[in-house]
Amino acid sequence: MMLSFFDQFMSPTYLGVPLIALALSLPWILYPKPTPRWLNNRLVTLQGWFINRFTHQIFQPLSLGGHKWAALLASLMLFLITLNMLGLLPYTFTPTTQLSLNMAFAVPLWLATVIIGMRNQPTHALGHLLPEGTPTLLIPVLIIIETISLFIRPLALGVRLTANLTAGHLLIQLIATAAFVLTPLMPTVAILTAVLLFLLTLLEVAVAMIQAYVFVLLLSLYLQENV
Repeated sequence: MMLSFFDQFMSPTYLGVPLIALALSLPWILYPKPTPRWLNNRLVTLQGWFINRFTHQIFQPLSLGGHKWAALLASLMLFLITLNMLGLLPYTFTPTTQLSLNMAFAVPLWLATVIIGMRNQPTHALGHLLPEGTPTLLIPVLIIIETISLFIRPLALGVRLTANLTAGHLLIQLIATAAFVLTPLMPTVAILTAVLLFLLTLLEVAVAMIQAYVFVLLLSLYLQENV
């Protein structure tokens, strides 16, 4: 039976148990743990440097109130990067290609930023729905448009991450299938296709890291509006 290209995005099960829970818990096992020694090894030092640079880059524009989110967003960044990178390995499942999982990340965090804004500075938070100097006739229309754009934000976060990773995986599978089929027929074309596959894989590695960064960056921008 011919398998669909989209079968790779189905959540695998073993004895009726979904293995997505295992895929979500694996990244935390791979991270090196700090030691009580005065000097850490190179891997722990590199991990600490990366986290420090990331938090400095993301939270520099935020006020001190937003710095409470540093541990949460840094952990989410590492988690998403690891899931995306592990999903590029052969015979693996990428949980972040599931829209339901990405929405489960996006909706609570977006809602938390909105609630913080409504609680701390409700006038400023509601002021985003109506730009200053708006003509009187356009006020109802702009309020509706800004409200819709506000509620579309978590959907855009989840769909962006899902669509980029899904498209990349499909392209890799299509080109790999083409290279495999063309090998006995046209070896020269198959070699060129394999080179293209290698370059695309490098591109997908960059996309896996960039999309995780963009996801957390947009959350920090939403937080900046409400803190």
